Amino acid sequence: MSYDYDLFVVGAGSGGVRASRIAAGLGAKVAVAEDLYLGGTCVNVGCVPKKLFVYGSHFAEEFEAAAGFGWSVGETSFDWPILRDNKTKEIERLNGIYNNMLDNAGVEIVHGRGTVVDAHTVDVNGKQYTAERILVAVGGWPVVPDIPGKEHIISSNEVFYLDEFPKRVIVVGGGYIAVEFAGIFQGLGSETHLLYRGEMFLRGFDMDIREFVANEMTKKGVDLKFNSNATAIEKQADGSLLVTLTDSSTIEVDAIMYATGRKPKTENLGLENTQVELKPNGAIVVDDNFQTAEPSIYAVGDAIDRVQLTPVALAEGMALARNLYSKVEGHKTQVVDYDFIPTAVFSQPNIGTVGYSEEQAKEKFESVAVFKSNFKHMKHTLSGLDERTFMKLLVDQKTDKIIGCHMVGSDAGEIVQGLAIAIRAGATKADFDTTIGIHPTAAEEFVTMREPAYIIE
Repeated sequence: MSYDYDLFVVGAGSGGVRASRIAAGLGAKVAVAEDLYLGGTCVNVGCVPKKLFVYGSHFAEEFEAAAGFGWSVGETSFDWPILRDNKTKEIERLNGIYNNMLDNAGVEIVHGRGTVVDAHTVDVNGKQYTAERILVAVGGWPVVPDIPGKEHIISSNEVFYLDEFPKRVIVVGGGYIAVEFAGIFQGLGSETHLLYRGEMFLRGFDMDIREFVANEMTKKGVDLKFNSNATAIEKQADGSLLVTLTDSSTIEVDAIMYATGRKPKTENLGLENTQVELKPNGAIVVDDNFQTAEPSIYAVGDAIDRVQLTPVALAEGMALARNLYSKVEGHKTQVVDYDFIPTAVFSQPNIGTVGYSEEQAKEKFESVAVFKSNFKHMKHTLSGLDERTFMKLLVDQKTDKIIGCHMVGSDAGEIVQGLAIAIRAGATKADFDTTIGIHPTAAEEFVTMREPAYIIE
């Protein structure tokens, strides 16, 4: 049977764009449909604008630290529209780059919401396109609970475009997005409250890391309210919001942001017209080759809800395209390895982590040596700021391999990215111990931790 395309991709986010470009580069005829913005969540309402806001939120603290180094900064002020609009200009520039990348790769861009008609057909704006294979890469969408006053809630979709910067704000949630935005708001001058329904935020991270970050955020002025949640939001005559908490107390703020999770954006996608199976949260069920129960339909990225990270979606899209269209003789199936994925949380201070947490290591390994270091960064010996750095290594006693590496402190993500390569390659504690450190850096602490704090048997 003849089709319009070899591959039709629904969604031009990280996974969809990468798969489209690689497939087209390998000779496939490819089209991609997108109804919002090229680049997906990460470029538009995720990692990129968030990191720009994180950079912006550090300056107040840097101005304060400058005095210890002999600088008189003078009076300072923050102009929200300048940061917001400069960020938007940069995002628009990146949108253009994505458009050019797809054009240069020979991928046809179809603007509009793609819906699946059948195993080989996608409808966009009333026009139908046929393809030998369909790739669903529609990403995720913020989840906001249904509570009284829900209409006053903003999510990570709206926070980047606020007309006015809130002087007082509540962030609800315990994941990395909530923690990052609490730091952003506080750093930019908001009176900031973080509500989380559990005992401690950042579930899934090493407990030492979670507790250390909580302490550092409290020192910086963020009001952390654990075992707490919002039950109702009421708009006042002056435009402020009166938020009622689970203990019946109230907080008056100018904005309330929910970062309480994201779910795959698979509703009304037409997948019910096929054999594609969905999990209860809407995630598409795929095998190790990202193939669904409908043989001609594949899915990658947040739509399959394995690991909601941009680099993971990129790796999945690249592996899929190469496996489907590589014509190199002897091509080996490329498999995405989900072990030892490094990640960072751009909280203040940063978190960088790779491998097992102590809690996970206890369950998997017979004997684990735990190394820790808690110190004041050299910069803060003069800055006057009360910020500390924490590092932790977990070592499998049987093999001497590093199985977990965790850090909270300045540039943690940058530091752990490099270490992640060594750890994935099987580096041992002996390898770390015989590596000469770069002095004076915080990173050298990872190669100078000689004695374990304790052993887990």
